Amino acid sequence: MFSLFQATHATHALRSPLLRAGLALLLGLGSGAGARADAAADAAAWPAKPVRIVVAFAPAGAADILARSLGEVLQRELKQPFVVDNRPGAGGNIGTDNAAKAPGDGYTLLVGIDTTFTVNPFIYKSMPFKGTDLRPVMMIASQGMMVAVNPRTGLRTLDQFIAQGKRSGLTLGSAGYGTPGHLASAILTHATGAKVSHVPYKGNAPASTAVLAGEVDGGIISSSAMLGQVAAGKVVPLAVTTRQRNPLVPGVPTVGELGHKDLEQEVLFALWVPAATPEPLVARIQSALEKAMKDPALRERMRANDLFYEGLTGPAAAERIQALADRYRTVIQSTGMKME
Repeated sequence: MFSLFQATHATHALRSPLLRAGLALLLGLGSGAGARADAAADAAAWPAKPVRIVVAFAPAGAADILARSLGEVLQRELKQPFVVDNRPGAGGNIGTDNAAKAPGDGYTLLVGIDTTFTVNPFIYKSMPFKGTDLRPVMMIASQGMMVAVNPRTGLRTLDQFIAQGKRSGLTLGSAGYGTPGHLASAILTHATGAKVSHVPYKGNAPASTAVLAGEVDGGIISSSAMLGQVAAGKVVPLAVTTRQRNPLVPGVPTVGELGHKDLEQEVLFALWVPAATPEPLVARIQSALEKAMKDPALRERMRANDLFYEGLTGPAAAERIQALADRYRTVIQSTGMKME
């Protein structure tokens, strides 16, 4: 039986600073071990309920197509709903901020593009989130852009487009402020002297519709949003921004072939989670993504939408994003690109 003497002795013993420190260390170690065990258990059980995939751009664009295609495979494999939540606007800032403020419990994922992290911090006066608020799990895919115009402009080549811009100016649509198309239009203006009025839309799909309708003369828009219109002869493709020709439109030259290597650019699509997400859970999500990306139907759908698998994970993905941020910061400073 635990006597009053023993209790009194224990009380006096705890007055020793050394013993108190030792006990605190033991309790701390126990707490840490318990937390790690809980995190591992949560990761093993994930997903135990529906998962929300925030897409920082409008429906029907490349990010949306990728997220929905990936969500279908994950839902089939993991037996829980993966629901896409489109939150477009501000070059991806709105949706990204929403995901950044979510709990790091694995039930909010973000599918977005690199320029939200590599361009927006340099053109917006303030950002609603910090880059460190999220961490990339996987750089999933890359995609080129296309310079295309409405047929009514009468333009058929990139040189004609630039010459027209120098003479009287042109309106050029993009998926929004801070997006790759916005960056490309700023580079085009700076490199060639063409007078281009940038017109932002809330995503590639609305921007391509604007080119089709003649709201703008042309656009620098993700190739996937333009391929259908090109095939139907409703828009005129002038060039693609990738280093190699696009196998889906092999007759369209690259900007490099036409003497404008400064315009070479690709869009990178990644999946992020809130930074507070525990490491075991990040590893679990990464493993699920890697397995999903082996699905032949998913890869074929990606190819059909001009999305090429990348597969960079963890530090490698973060390093690539940082390298692009360094490059684009220099570009933005030299072009004077800014919010309009």
